[in-house]
Amino acid sequence: MGGFVRYEKLSKKKKKEVNAMGRGGFGPLRPETKRLESKKLYDRKKARRFGEFPDAGSFLRAFDPSLGLN
Repeated sequence: MGGFVRYEKLSKKKKKEVNAMGRGGFGPLRPETKRLESKKLYDRKKARRFGEFPDAGSFLRAFDPSLGLN
C-alpha cells in the first residue's frame, strides 16, 4: 500500500522530509557576503599597532652594546 501520495496529502513530518531532500547545500561556495573595507576609514586596531612600541630603539640599545649606550 506504499504507493504514490500527493504532496498536499502528506503529513507535516513527511512534507518536512521531502523539502529537506530537495534542499541542497552550497558545496564549496561560501554564502557570506564579502566586501572590501574602505582604506579611507579610520581603523583603531591599526592605529594601536602603529604606536604599540614607541620607544623600542632605546630598549634594544640597553641590551646590545654594539648599538651604543645613551
